[in-house]
Amino acid sequence: MNATSAAVAGAAVFVWLGMVLAISFLEAPLKFRAPGVTVPLGLGIGRIVFRALNAAEVLLAAVVLVAVAAGGPGVGVVVATAAVVAVLAVQLGIVRPRLNRRSDRVLAGEQVPRSSAHWYYVALEVAKVVSLLVLGVLLLGA
Repeated sequence: MNATSAAVAGAAVFVWLGMVLAISFLEAPLKFRAPGVTVPLGLGIGRIVFRALNAAEVLLAAVVLVAVAAGGPGVGVVVATAAVVAVLAVQLGIVRPRLNRRSDRVLAGEQVPRSSAHWYYVALEVAKVVSLLVLGVLLLGA
C-alpha cells in the first residue's frame, strides 16, 4: 500500500477508534451516574451524542474507504476495512433504529421492558474497536 494512502487511512482509523472509546465506553456509561440525570434525560443526551458520533463515523469510514481503495492495499487491510464498515452498517441499519424506537417510547413516558438491542450494540462496539485496532496496526505496517 502506498505511504500516503496508508497514512491518511491510519490517521482516520485512530481518530475513529479514539472517538468510539471515549464516547461508547466512557461518556455513555458515566452520564447515568451523574447526580440528577434521569433515564429520559440520559437517553435524550445519548441520542444527540450518538447521532453526532455516527455521522462522524460515516465520514471517517468514507475517508478510510477512499484511502484504502486508492492505496493498493493487501488482503489483510481489505478484510479489516470490510469488517469495520460491515459492523458500522449493522449498527446504523439494524440496531440503532431498534434503540431509537425504544427510546422514543421511553421519552414519551411509556414504561417499556428492557431490550437486548443495547447489548447487541455494545457487542458490535467491541467488535468495531477490535477491527479498528487491527486495521490501524496493519496500516502502520503498510
